Amino acid sequence: MKRGPEQLDVMLADAGPRAVDAYIGAASKQAQPLLRQLRELIRSGAPKAEERISYGMPYYRYHGHLMYFAAFKNHVGLFPVGNTDKHLGMSRWVTGKGTFRFPLDEPLPVTEIRRLVKTRVKENAAKVASNAGSARPSPNARSTSRGAGHASPRASRL
Repeated sequence: MKRGPEQLDVMLADAGPRAVDAYIGAASKQAQPLLRQLRELIRSGAPKAEERISYGMPYYRYHGHLMYFAAFKNHVGLFPVGNTDKHLGMSRWVTGKGTFRFPLDEPLPVTEIRRLVKTRVKENAAKVASNAGSARPSPNARSTSRGAGHASPRASRL
């Protein structure tokens, strides 16, 4: 059953997994199997990712932006929120710096998408880990660490 824009807007207001169900259900019959398969590949590769609708399309968040996907007239798009050129083996589907296009009349490159999801999960986890280790104290915290009554090195030269 095709839903009108009004019903889809109400369903997408939920913004969680039910909204992704609604998005896939409102897509063309030809796109739906590919969208379901993309969703499953992402969810299996990033089981802790939050699933929602953002910018009008399914979106996955895991320690930051992970990826989006969307249905179009002749293809489904996958947007891994990063440079697509570093994901070797998928160059055939690259159409921009952050876009993969998969034609509706071809099977998805399952192995490559699984690898892409795992890579994005590792990249986001590594960013979190590196940010945790390199947190700098605020300027106020640094000035108080010198202790009361101690002038800054610059002030002592004046």
